[in-house]
Amino acid sequence: MALDIRPATARDVPLILDFVRGLAEYERMLDQVEATEAGLHASLFPDGGGAPAAHCVIGSVNGTPAGFALYFFNYSTFLARSGLFLEDLYVRQQFRGQGCGEALLRHLAALALERNCGRLEWSVLDWNVRAIDFYKSLGAVPMDQWTVHRVIGEALARLGERK
Repeated sequence: MALDIRPATARDVPLILDFVRGLAEYERMLDQVEATEAGLHASLFPDGGGAPAAHCVIGSVNGTPAGFALYFFNYSTFLARSGLFLEDLYVRQQFRGQGCGEALLRHLAALALERNCGRLEWSVLDWNVRAIDFYKSLGAVPMDQWTVHRVIGEALARLGERK
């Protein structure tokens, strides 16, 4: 298998959206996808030279897009260093079990080291035992004592109201 990993370009936006939808379908959340090509383009490849909100790499096997990793940089006050947060990792069904996911993660780990990041982290659904076991095999440690909180929609609007 010849795997090539490259930074995504603006021409890849339709492919990225296809990967996002594939991931959402796998995670049983397709009905929650609001992303559009225009929205992805604006946030990943902003016009006017602004900083992108996130970055993306595409993994291809023998020239066929197999998967992607979408990530952004965050910051740890405890480390006083940036971190790399993997927002999405997805490999199409026909390419799973061939090392694509591991190659994408290794690519991001190398990028994190190049950028002097203090950590690489991501979230995984608790029912996705296959992914959890895979991540553990690569040295990932579950952060079981942490609980993710999210505010969206009307709750976000109420919380963000200036009084």
